[in-house]
Amino acid sequence: MRAKLVVFGLLAALAAGCKNGPDVVYRPYPQILPQHITKISVQPFVNKTAYFGLEDRLTQQVINEFLKNGNYAIVPESEANGIVLGEVRRYILTPVQYDAAMVPTLYKLDILLKVQFYDKASNTYLWTEPALPGIQNYSASTLPGGMTEEQAREQVWSVLARDIVRRTVEGFGTVTSESSRKGSYNQPPIGFSTAPAQNMQDQP
Repeated sequence: MRAKLVVFGLLAALAAGCKNGPDVVYRPYPQILPQHITKISVQPFVNKTAYFGLEDRLTQQVINEFLKNGNYAIVPESEANGIVLGEVRRYILTPVQYDAAMVPTLYKLDILLKVQFYDKASNTYLWTEPALPGIQNYSASTLPGGMTEEQAREQVWSVLARDIVRRTVEGFGTVTSESSRKGSYNQPPIGFSTAPAQNMQDQP
C-alpha cells in the first residue's frame, strides 16, 4: 500500500512539474473539418490591391494544391460541402538593396491574405485566417540566381497555397497568421451561395 502511495505521489509531482514548468509547450487542440465535409469548392480570390490579375494564379495554385493533397474532392460551389474564400489584402514590392549606381539588386515581396472556410450545412465560417503572410526576398533578374517579380510571386503563391491546404486539412496551429486567432465566427449573410467570394465576414 505504501509503495502505491509513493508511486502516486511521484506521478502527481511529475504532472505538476509538467504543468507549471518552463519547458511546457502550448499545443492547441487541432480544429479539423467535420466529417460531413467531403467536397470543397475554392472560390476565386478577391483582389483588394491595386495590382491587376493577382488573384487568378493564386486561385489556381490553391486548387492544384488541394488536388495534390487528395483528402477532399474539389468541385463546383453547388456540389460542395465547404467553401474556401480568400482576399489578397496586401501586395508590396520594396527594393531593399542597391549597387553603387543605386540600381536595385535585392527586393522584398510582401503579400497578405485573408482566408475563410465556410460550412454550408451549419451556415457558419469554421475558421478564419485574417492575416496570412507570404514573403519572398529575391535578387534582381540581372544577377546570377536572380528572378523576376513574376517568378517571385509564383514562389509566394506556392507557399500560401500549401499553407491554406494545411490549415484546412490539419487544423489550427499548422500555419502562422499575423493576427491572433478569434474564437467566434459570424453567420454569413443571406444570399451567400449566389456570390460567396463577395461576402467574406469582416473579422479582425
